[in-house]
Amino acid sequence: MYANLRRLMLLVAPAALVVATACTPGGGTLDDEALQGADESVQNSDALSSSVPVGSTLKTTANLNLRKGPSTSNTIMYTIPNGSKVTVEQSAPSNGFYKVKHNGTVGWAYGQYLQLVSSPQPPADPADPQDPADPQDPQNPVGSKRAQAIARAKIAMGFSYWWGHGRFAENGVTSSNEGSCSGSCPNCSHSGQYGGDCSGLAAKVWQVPSTNTVMSDDEHPYSTADFNNDTSQWKTVPRDSMLEADAMVYRSNGAGHIFMYGSGDGWGSMYAYECKGCSAGCIEGLRTATNAYHGIRRTGY
Repeated sequence: MYANLRRLMLLVAPAALVVATACTPGGGTLDDEALQGADESVQNSDALSSSVPVGSTLKTTANLNLRKGPSTSNTIMYTIPNGSKVTVEQSAPSNGFYKVKHNGTVGWAYGQYLQLVSSPQPPADPADPQDPADPQDPQNPVGSKRAQAIARAKIAMGFSYWWGHGRFAENGVTSSNEGSCSGSCPNCSHSGQYGGDCSGLAAKVWQVPSTNTVMSDDEHPYSTADFNNDTSQWKTVPRDSMLEADAMVYRSNGAGHIFMYGSGDGWGSMYAYECKGCSAGCIEGLRTATNAYHGIRRTGY
């Protein structure tokens, strides 16, 4: 009997030992320990460093840590395998990190190990399929106005979010003029000479009022409260009848947002140009809109 008992103890002991080593000294599980991710010290001359459109596809060039924030001090959620595809969630990088989505999880990944695969294509002007961005089309002045409006929207992409302002360099964004926003708006802070908020962008794109024609002049004549109501300068249009350079707006309980419509399904996925918020900045890419939004169209477009 004692021999049988001894054999039973020898069989049970290894299992008990395994259980013991699966816990930390404090009694927690291994999930409590910091994840040791991939090495982020190697420098890559082909690293991604500039702004890219939201919705772009990137590929990892090495095993890459997905973190909870844009810094090596932020927690690693997991390591994305080399050669994986991720989708850009925010146009401008922060500290060299890009906000991306991988297999449904959103986090921050270091641009040193990312390459651009593809970007969403901006909408073509249906009035002129041979030259979709020609603002001088003499055959279709309506299409020309819309093309010019979208051209102005593109100039603003990549600039920082600037609460209560609308000012964008005529030649577009660079690393030295993009500006930056920090904090939570309206109690946010901005550095730089250029940028705008959502309604500041809309006014520049539509050139409303008629004197608001210079992109580099700091003008902010309207808020979403103005754009939410019909005026002589814009009118409500059905969401299933949206055209390039229309806009989508909502206003509720003192808050709101407006973005410029490029193409797509007004009730589903659409290509948009917008100054989205302090952390995102002024970006373009695919998005959807809740039922709170309605379409508006510039008079004369």
